[in-house]
Formats: sequence, structure tokens, C-alpha cells
Amino acid sequence: MSLAVPTSKCISKNPSDQVVEAAKRRPDMLVQVGLEYRYIPPVAKLIDIVKTGTLGQVKMVAIREHRFPFLVKVNNWNRFNCNSGGTLVEKCCHFFDLMRLFVGSNPVRVMASGAIDVNHKDEIYDGKVPDIIDNAYVIVEFENGSRGMLDLCMFAEGSKNEQEISVVGDIGKGEAFVPESIVRWGTRVDGRDGVKTLQAADDRIKYDGLHHGSSYLEHMNFLCAIRARAQAPAVDLQDGLISVAIGVAAQLSIEKGRFVSIQEVLNQ
Repeated sequence: MSLAVPTSKCISKNPSDQVVEAAKRRPDMLVQVGLEYRYIPPVAKLIDIVKTGTLGQVKMVAIREHRFPFLVKVNNWNRFNCNSGGTLVEKCCHFFDLMRLFVGSNPVRVMASGAIDVNHKDEIYDGKVPDIIDNAYVIVEFENGSRGMLDLCMFAEGSKNEQEISVVGDIGKGEAFVPESIVRWGTRVDGRDGVKTLQAADDRIKYDGLHHGSSYLEHMNFLCAIRARAQAPAVDLQDGLISVAIGVAAQLSIEKGRFVSIQEVLNQ
């Protein structure tokens, strides 16, 4: 038996440790978490570049998402923090997963600043006005000393790229741009003139959709794991748990106006 779990539904109020333990007691089940941003072609290519060591030891990851507001969902569940965990959980867990993947380390603490400035302020559902933030800056510190930063704006439709991802190591730098699907990377030694540019594509994708074909590739990966009777998924429950924990810590940081440790979140 196999099961795919959408990450955004792993709300922090659930007993996540019990879910992990339950999965361990069922070795006949393959549980894979839905962190599909790993499969967006330019992002996947940047992940490969980092894994080869071309950039050296990653020190900084900067992710900018400037996009359109949240779309309307079933029963407007994504308009309220009590349903989604908040914007930085429901949407941005995918970016926090990428940060962790790039730096190869677990998060220690999070500092965030965010607000509700433009979107959904004139909407009312069952007498309630949405309370989800529409912009934020988030800084994540990792065990190995690396740092990640998220720059989120959800009223920035006038952007050429929805996501711009920068990964800087002690040897070089790599970037991925979505939906242009451009990847650039270079080394400190070669300088600006040595920067390489690649148009990333995956011929298996027939329809991009809002996730730029990554949802299809993710499910293909999961199907291959099932058919191969893999002992472990490409993205496991721990990956999902930590990515959501970073988002929860960021939401708490905005609320409390201070750094929030990941351990504080996991102990709740």
C-alpha cells in the first residue's frame, strides 16, 4: 500500500510525532510527502549543481517569491490561519524545504516580519475577515552556520518571474528563475565572464500548470518508487515535518516579535 501526503495539510496542531511513529509501524506502506517544488525543472537542475559541489559549501540561500494572491479554494479554507496554519506554513513550507535541501542541515531558529497589507481585506466569509498575511521576510539559521532568507510578496503580479532562487557557496553561486526556467551558475575564480546559463526543461512535462509541471514529475517519482518497491520515499515525513515547523516558527515569530527556535515548535 502507498500513500502521498500533501504537505500543506500537515497542520502543526496535529500530533505529528504520532504520525511519524504510526508510519514506522507500517513498513508495508510507502509514505511520501508532497514537496513538489523540488521537481520544478530549473530548481531540480540547481539542486543537481549544488550536489556536485560546484558551488562549494553552501553558506546562503535567498528565495524570492513575488506572485499573485491566493486563489479561491474549497470552502475558502486558505483564507484563515486556523485552517491552514498561516501563509508561511501553507505556502512557504516548500521554500523552507528547499533551503534545508540546499544547505544540507537542519534549522535552529527563525526570525520573521510580515503583515496583511493589501489582499483579502475586503472579503468576508461567515462574518469573518481573512487573517492570512500577504507579505513577509523570513530568516532561517541552520545548525551548520548557513542562513536562508525568504522574501514573499503576494500582490506582485507585475513580476517577470514568480520565483527567484539564489544559492551561494564558498566557491560559487547558482540561480534559478521560474517560470523563465533559466539556471545560471558560476565560480568566484571565473567571475562574471565565466557565468554559465542553461534553459532547463523536462520533456516528460506536457502541461505546466500552476506548479510548472512539478506536480506531474512528483507523482511520476512516487509511482516509480511504488513499482520498484522502494524501502524509503524520495521525500519522507521528517522532511515534511521540518519544513512545516519552520513555517510555524515564522508565524510565531511575527506574532511574538522575536526569534523562535525549531525546538520550541516541535515541543508544542
